[in-house]
Amino acid sequence: MNNTHELLTVGLLYFTSFFTLINPLGSMPVFLTMTSNLSKAEKTKTALKAVATAFITLLIFAFSGQMLFDFFGISVNSFRIVGGIIFFVMGYDMLNARFSSFKSIPQENVDEYVNDISVTPLGIPMIAGPGAITNSIVLMEDSPSFVLKAILIGTIVFTMLLTLLIYLGGSKITKFLGETGNKIMLKLMGLIVMVIAVEFFFAGLRPILQSILNGV
Repeated sequence: MNNTHELLTVGLLYFTSFFTLINPLGSMPVFLTMTSNLSKAEKTKTALKAVATAFITLLIFAFSGQMLFDFFGISVNSFRIVGGIIFFVMGYDMLNARFSSFKSIPQENVDEYVNDISVTPLGIPMIAGPGAITNSIVLMEDSPSFVLKAILIGTIVFTMLLTLLIYLGGSKITKFLGETGNKIMLKLMGLIVMVIAVEFFFAGLRPILQSILNGV
């Protein structure tokens, strides 16, 4: 019984860390604004691809992330800087309402758009961001037994399913806001995403500059 209680505690700890770092409630408005002019089927397709991309990414890094980082000489801080740049460009486009003109383009371009945003920036780094990737690497290293590894993978699956449900459920908000409301939210979220981008960028840049100044 004590062992079961410990496993439940570990599972809860794993879930809390992933859910907090991924923060699907916080990224849901970004998903809504970027898919505001897509059909319900296209929104579902986008959400599924984004979550699948994030899930595969987290699994890859969980099992081989540290090895990949060491092999290519990549640091998590560099990943944060790149994520910040991607976020900033995305936020700038949102601020200029560039995602609001997809009603008039051909269907094949909409399909391409869905494929593009589902991978970047939604899948990576919106869902599977530097924090979640680092968390998957660290927790996998801290899970020596098969049972703990299974709990970790199950936690990632559960978090991804919750993220999918939150994204799909949020489409009701889009209908409620209407076209004008969506444009306003698009611009507001653009500002917020640009602020997040700056935080990401400097969170990665600061340790690198400190190491340079310290002569490391």
